[in-house]
Amino acid sequence: MMAGSLVRSLILILAVALCGAASVFQPISDSHRSAALDVFVPVDGSYKSSAACENVVKVLASPSSTLKDAFYALSVNGILKCKSGEDVPKDIVSKLQAGVKDAKLLLDFYYSVRGLVLVKEQFSGTDISLGDAEAVFRSIKALSQNDGRWRYSSNNPESSTFAAGLAFETLAGVISLAPSEIDQSLIQTLKTGILKLFDNIQKYDDGTFYFDGSEGPISTTASVIRGLTSFAASESTGLNLPGDKIVGLAKFFLGVGIPGDAKDFFNQIDALACLEDNRFSVPLILSLPSTVISLTKKEPLKVKVSTVLGSKAPALSVKLAQALSSGSKGSSVINNQELKFDADSATYFLDSFPKNFDVGKYTFVFEILIDESANEKAYVTEAQTKVSVAATGAITIDNAEIAVLDSDVGSVESQKKLDLTKDGAVSLSANHLQKLRLSFQLTTPLGHVFKPHQAFLKLKHESQVEHIFLVKTTGKKSELVLDFLGLVEKLYYLSGKYEIQLTIGDASMENSLLSNIGHIELDLPERPEKAARPPLQPTDPYSRYGPKAEISHIFRVPEKLPAKQLSLVFLGLIVLPFIGFLIGLTRLGVNIKSFPSSVGAATSALLFHGGIGAILLLYVLFWVKLDLFTTLKALSLLGVFLLFVGHRTLSHLAAASNKLKSA
Repeated sequence: MMAGSLVRSLILILAVALCGAASVFQPISDSHRSAALDVFVPVDGSYKSSAACENVVKVLASPSSTLKDAFYALSVNGILKCKSGEDVPKDIVSKLQAGVKDAKLLLDFYYSVRGLVLVKEQFSGTDISLGDAEAVFRSIKALSQNDGRWRYSSNNPESSTFAAGLAFETLAGVISLAPSEIDQSLIQTLKTGILKLFDNIQKYDDGTFYFDGSEGPISTTASVIRGLTSFAASESTGLNLPGDKIVGLAKFFLGVGIPGDAKDFFNQIDALACLEDNRFSVPLILSLPSTVISLTKKEPLKVKVSTVLGSKAPALSVKLAQALSSGSKGSSVINNQELKFDADSATYFLDSFPKNFDVGKYTFVFEILIDESANEKAYVTEAQTKVSVAATGAITIDNAEIAVLDSDVGSVESQKKLDLTKDGAVSLSANHLQKLRLSFQLTTPLGHVFKPHQAFLKLKHESQVEHIFLVKTTGKKSELVLDFLGLVEKLYYLSGKYEIQLTIGDASMENSLLSNIGHIELDLPERPEKAARPPLQPTDPYSRYGPKAEISHIFRVPEKLPAKQLSLVFLGLIVLPFIGFLIGLTRLGVNIKSFPSSVGAATSALLFHGGIGAILLLYVLFWVKLDLFTTLKALSLLGVFLLFVGHRTLSHLAAASNKLKSA
């Protein structure tokens, strides 16, 4: 868990640190800087983390730390500077030295040797060397394979390109820690293995090179580049690697974009940083700020040459060797034209084009010539860089007309001139025995025939059924002829009004258009029974969430009510029995002489009469407001209550009556 935490910290910290360093030289892209800031946010303007430093110090001070933990702790310490100066953790040094001595696996060699290199770099005054460096070199070299790949252990026959990168880094550390020079024959054998590894490199058609393996192409390629950079830095005679493949590796990482995985993102930036500054070959990348040139605006051709991280290129010249038109067969309209250099913007440009340079799609072939005598580093470029460029301009539209023809003799029944630059109101009519012809001419600024990438006519019936027809360019004219006799089935025998719409578009056409020409009234035969019906038109998905039609409720006519006087008479008849009840009570001589006098019995009697009153009140509420279910619920509760208090009241009255009889 500790190693995993340190690995994640290392990935995020280095990604931001490298992007931050690249910002001095114009980073590869602003999007990469934003992505780095998204995955790792600085605290108080710095990338130091007290929590990460606590883990680093804990690992370096712990005698039980593994080689892997120690290596990653030292890697993070090199960036965060958690421990520095002469206070070197002695336990870690002895652990790493013992790890080198006892190592059998490639990863054990890697963590031990690279860990000692980090200790030597981070702690001043530390003199660390490998006593028998050449023997360690031979032990690691024994894991190499004939094809340039390496094994992780002598017991595992499976080889890996990713392991080769780790081996190169490890051997570079052995060379830097060796007290004396390593046998040159061993180093030469290693260089031969590196060239064999490049013989098995993968390639895309666009000149991109990469190494592949089970860890993925990004991690594998980055591992090899890191290993080669470390080895070239530790070895004095230098590496002679194929320049086209180094440029291809740079193009691979530049073409990846921004990986979604933080580890891949780190590997991308780290590999580009290694390609930016190494002792074998620094690739130069040619790019165009814009691959579209407007001839109408007389825009110049602009080219930039920089390193992979965007720093300025050394003294060089850029030549436009060829400009091949996509419509021509091998002929070039521009040959060996050297571009001018603007030092302020570090841009090479061609401010004027030949008179025969017309609109269209071109393949520009650039060549870069480097002044190697003025450079300390070895720069490499592609022999030729091919870039697709579109030259745009205003296309002239002439002789546009639409006509209705008779099918038999082809004579023109009606013909209209068109101005396709604006919507028209052409009104035509035809039957199934006639034809519709649309024609126009497109010419470039130099007067050449222009064949657009898209040109089609759309007929839209009033029922929203649409039909699209391609307009073909033959010779100097673009023309479309619709024979309605052969199209009746495609038109579903739908007579009526059709809107006519013309669309002309191309990447090289600055004035692409969508013109509503007008409409045509078609009179087609009736649809046979077995003929296909027009397809159902899709409904607007937003309509289901729109307002619905208002619902109008229709109520029955209210019943006719009786006269008010009749209602009052019936009310009086209902009240009369209650009045008679009260009169009867008075005639019977009602009294309260037998009302209980004791507290308990009197309380029960009062509650009993109160409960009867509550039931009467409940009946009134039921009549005025309550529904049947609510009334029944309340009545059941009151009934239970009355049963209890009524029983006690009647028991008291019965006991009192028995006493009177016995007396």
